Amino acid sequence: MRAITIPEPGETDALVPADVEAPVAKPGEVLIDVVAAGVNRADIMQRKGFYPQPEGESALPGLEVSGRVAALGEGVETWRVGDEVCALLSGGGYAEQVTVPAGQVLPVPQGVDLRDAAALPEVTSTVWSNVFLTANLQPGQVILVHGGSSGIGTMAIQLAREVGARVAVTAGSAAKLEACAGFGVDILINYREQDFVEELKDATDGAGADVILDVVGAQYLARNVEALAVGGRLVVIGLQGGRKAELNLGTLLSKRAAVIATTLRARPADEKATIVAAVREHVWPLVEQGRVQPVIHQRFPLEQAAEAHRVMEDSSHIGKLLLDVERTN
Repeated sequence: MRAITIPEPGETDALVPADVEAPVAKPGEVLIDVVAAGVNRADIMQRKGFYPQPEGESALPGLEVSGRVAALGEGVETWRVGDEVCALLSGGGYAEQVTVPAGQVLPVPQGVDLRDAAALPEVTSTVWSNVFLTANLQPGQVILVHGGSSGIGTMAIQLAREVGARVAVTAGSAAKLEACAGFGVDILINYREQDFVEELKDATDGAGADVILDVVGAQYLARNVEALAVGGRLVVIGLQGGRKAELNLGTLLSKRAAVIATTLRARPADEKATIVAAVREHVWPLVEQGRVQPVIHQRFPLEQAAEAHRVMEDSSHIGKLLLDVERTN
């Protein structure tokens, strides 16, 4: 089968199209004929050698796909061959076929194109698990989303809005902020020109954010804590701004606040299945009603995965980048 491999870590030319052996569904797994695959920053980290796949998982990049069920492993009764699905993966999505535990498979929401559905599993699972299951965002609270125009950011905005939270975002251009405003953001902050701590305090009468969803990491750690409200929760899900920073614990204590760091990829299959089940219960109805939607910036043929990575690293996109795997004539 066609796939994108990473023979050696490196820059975008480390992504090499190749023919590889097709996977076979093990007990409890589903084999999917991939139609489209999502591109995520975790794929870039893997390409560079900083985020290897969990033990026993595919070495191919790709953490989410959409497609059709091609075969069922022993004991799988929840799906049928031919079902149109999307799935949260631990790897292997940049390929014509992939296997995944049955509990990490979702039906394509009604009203969503099969190809577009590849934009949903990773962002919905990441946002729901971190913003709601971990940080417990409540109606009327304030959430600050760093990188609001990203795939995760645009989904976090929509879901927070739907639960009745007040949403603030940071982004690096007027065009990105304008896009965020279109999703219902209340507080728009250009991090290149404005101090997000001061802007957030001004907009909340000095209170700050009850929840901060952060992809930056070390560079923002101290300022994020300063921006938290009393009882606030900072959830770090990315390290784009580094891994190590100093933290004034006195500030954290005075706010009775929490700093939480999570990853999704390395979690056990049963934890992922629990998250996916929660997404199906709480998020899928919103998608099917048209109240929440996948935001897709650009598509690339599978063989142009390197170009998709270049666009993501340039950070010029708004929403998701997808790879079209199934060839169309």
